[in-house]
Amino acid sequence: MVLIMTAAGLHMNKRVTIAAIVAAAILVPATVYAASPLFITTMIDEPSPIANAGDAMMAEKNEEDAMADDNDRKPDGTMMSKDEAEIDKGSTEDDAMMKDKVLVETGGTFAGAGDGFHNAEGTARVLHLGSGSSVLRLEEFKVTNGPDLYVYLSADKSNADYVSLGRLKASSGNQNYDLPDGIDLSRYDNVIIWCQSFSVYFGGAQLTTTSA
Repeated sequence: MVLIMTAAGLHMNKRVTIAAIVAAAILVPATVYAASPLFITTMIDEPSPIANAGDAMMAEKNEEDAMADDNDRKPDGTMMSKDEAEIDKGSTEDDAMMKDKVLVETGGTFAGAGDGFHNAEGTARVLHLGSGSSVLRLEEFKVTNGPDLYVYLSADKSNADYVSLGRLKASSGNQNYDLPDGIDLSRYDNVIIWCQSFSVYFGGAQLTTTSA
């Protein structure tokens, strides 16, 4: 009888050991996955699309200057006067600046979830360019690190109705996200940082529109 009970006990201990190993195999990777970002700070510093537009315009201007002799001719082949050439050049530069100028700016200030743990700060700016494209720019941005963070444009602070702009590029720093054509910012007027894996709101900024 003693031998039978001992064998049963050994069998039970074996089952408990196996269960513990299985639980550890599941919980340890999950814990590491969830906790590791808290100890890793990622940074990025992308230039503003406005600066990029200015650089492109300057390169175009330099190319135009190199061809100034041809450009300064009137349709009849005669050379423009100095004043006429300056007026024509100024008109060309104004047209280029209007193309890449920010026509309207939509923006807001980040705030954390308010739970004492998930925090966010910085500014969200939606730049509507004269070329027709729009960019969400996060400036002086910083958010509590977390796993699987994404940038959403949402109707509120949840993920019930949203448009994903993709995975968050870094937990801090200036960063740009292209907006889908025709997106309705009167509806999706919240920029939120959302953890997809655990459905957790980390922080966000509500957008308001002002003239540039």
